[in-house]
Amino acid sequence: MTGAKGRTKLAWMAFAMVMATPADGAPLAGSHKGSVEREVVLGNLKSPWGMAFIDADTVLITEKEGGLVLANLATGTRIEIAGLPRDIFDDIRAEVPFDNSGLFDVALDPNFAQEPWVYLSYSAAEGEGLTIKVVRAMLVDGALRNTETLLIAEPFTQGEFFHYGGGLAFGADGKLFVTVGERIFNERDNPPLPIAQDVSDYRGKIYRINRDGSIPEDNPDFGEGAVPGLFAIGIRAAQGIALNPETGELWFSEHGSRQGDEINRLVAGANYGWPIVTTGAYRNDDYAPSPAGETVFQSPEWSWLQTVAPTGLTFYNGAEFPEWRGDLFVSGLSRGSFWRFDFEGGRIVSVEEMFVNDRKRSRDVAMAPDGSLYMLTDTLLVAGADGRLQNTERPSGELLRIARKAP
Repeated sequence: MTGAKGRTKLAWMAFAMVMATPADGAPLAGSHKGSVEREVVLGNLKSPWGMAFIDADTVLITEKEGGLVLANLATGTRIEIAGLPRDIFDDIRAEVPFDNSGLFDVALDPNFAQEPWVYLSYSAAEGEGLTIKVVRAMLVDGALRNTETLLIAEPFTQGEFFHYGGGLAFGADGKLFVTVGERIFNERDNPPLPIAQDVSDYRGKIYRINRDGSIPEDNPDFGEGAVPGLFAIGIRAAQGIALNPETGELWFSEHGSRQGDEINRLVAGANYGWPIVTTGAYRNDDYAPSPAGETVFQSPEWSWLQTVAPTGLTFYNGAEFPEWRGDLFVSGLSRGSFWRFDFEGGRIVSVEEMFVNDRKRSRDVAMAPDGSLYMLTDTLLVAGADGRLQNTERPSGELLRIARKAP
């Protein structure tokens, strides 16, 4: 690391690990003490990725294999939404075990009741190349109509099936925020100016766009040659992004390379440092990115000592768990972890890993309009005896409700 900010980041890491985490890196003690449980609400989902509630009983769920499910939780019925984009690349792990391609997140228009726009992110194919694309379409009579393309994170590249990003969230200002990963697996494959640091490259960034895909006039200015819509740079692989309704801030999860998983507060115009700085390590010990001089990097609000692979996240403000109001919940793929971040004054004060005796590989978490809390599980990949992820050959997953145990 170089420059004053690099030294600041190291100091921050030392503080966070001592003050907020036990010295051995174990999770903090839980506070729910078995008072909650998870109920299966919907099963037999094909690698679910994201969800958006239309009302307390009606939810849209994306499946990475390319399906969009509209489910009624009161009756247990579901339908497959027709009219999905034809360029979705959903050849899930058919050739590459760690293939991340497919249909990703779903979000509803802030004015959905009057204008039923549905926003989707997915891996798109053009020729032999792939990238991430964001579209919106009207949901009418069980089908998507009048599809419009909002963002294409060019270039289309070959042989890269990972780190698409794909998180979608509307800010308090009604603008759409999109996370886009850097799209490479090994950081040593970066050019001299790393992809996530190159403002002329769409990859490794977070975008802020209007509902119709146009660019807000008050977006940060990243200088001449910057791709349109940039809001923040230096992103490796951010999949989840969520609005804190109490503060109006957006927060996002971030996958590290070797450890280095983070929770970040989104700041306009910020550079989150990847791959020049990281709270973890690189896949190759001899990798040394070019120094960044006096570039100022935004430090994370939290980083883990172990690999968590954090994905979807949401802030809770329901009535079922008043003790959790204002807290952030984060899903984790690695080891099947699920986390609660205790917030006070808009900042993290403690962290709890939940359900440690019954782990489920979790992909997303969301709150329904009635305050109920739900999580999605994805069990296509499981850890073998050697710790490596293995394909179960049968994509599956469930929608679970987190509920208070009956006395």
